[in-house]
Amino acid sequence: MLLIIPAIEIKTGRCVRIVQNEETGTYSSEPIAMARLWRMENAKSLHVTDVDGAVAGRLCNLDVIEQMIRAVDIPIELSGGIRSYDDAQRAFNAGVMRIVIGTMLIDNPDEAIKTLETFGASRVVLGLDICNSFIKVHGREIDSGLLPATVASNAKELGFTRIIYKDIHRYGMDIEPNYSAIKMLAELLQKVQSKSKMRITVAGGICSIKELLKLQEFESLGVDSVIIGRALYENKFSCQQLWRMSETGHFPYTARI
Repeated sequence: MLLIIPAIEIKTGRCVRIVQNEETGTYSSEPIAMARLWRMENAKSLHVTDVDGAVAGRLCNLDVIEQMIRAVDIPIELSGGIRSYDDAQRAFNAGVMRIVIGTMLIDNPDEAIKTLETFGASRVVLGLDICNSFIKVHGREIDSGLLPATVASNAKELGFTRIIYKDIHRYGMDIEPNYSAIKMLAELLQKVQSKSKMRITVAGGICSIKELLKLQEFESLGVDSVIIGRALYENKFSCQQLWRMSETGHFPYTARI
């Protein structure tokens, strides 16, 4: 069963819609209320992005995120603007359950390894923002020239146990995920020698039950969760109905803890 994680992207204190790295609208001026709404809709966790932080290279909306953490009784995963061990410490002190790092590992691997070793692989995960087959860094503004397979394989050897595979071209767009690329990466990571299995969260292009079912086929390869934004906000499928039916055992592919 895939865990469905609603996405909340925060810019200047608002819950916004980001497409192709550009703000295209505001879903709510009250991110705390949005977090409560997703909890009422039976979300098991939330993926929050500090959009300003991703661009600035430092956490910018942590005060809002801290209020969200206090408002709901489910774990919050935070990405955007975490470029150092001190940034990670600030996020955890605020009550964040898990952080997502990307640029830090590429620009400052020693700092990333220190963060991973201190807080553990269950709380520090690797985010891969992919555009035209290469990884973007610094708020998705700079092409690193690195391939996802190279970075993910090295990360697994370092001790990371989860990656978030985000396809920028498909995130917020009505374009289905790049299934072949996801499968190829998952199969490659299966072969990398490590004590732990690498888990994969997919973001981008998940617009309906059809995409969930297709990604469900890769569960044996480590794909166990998805992050969904626009499709939930625009009610492309009824998340509440999906989660309720899942809990009664009628569907094999919707949210669970």
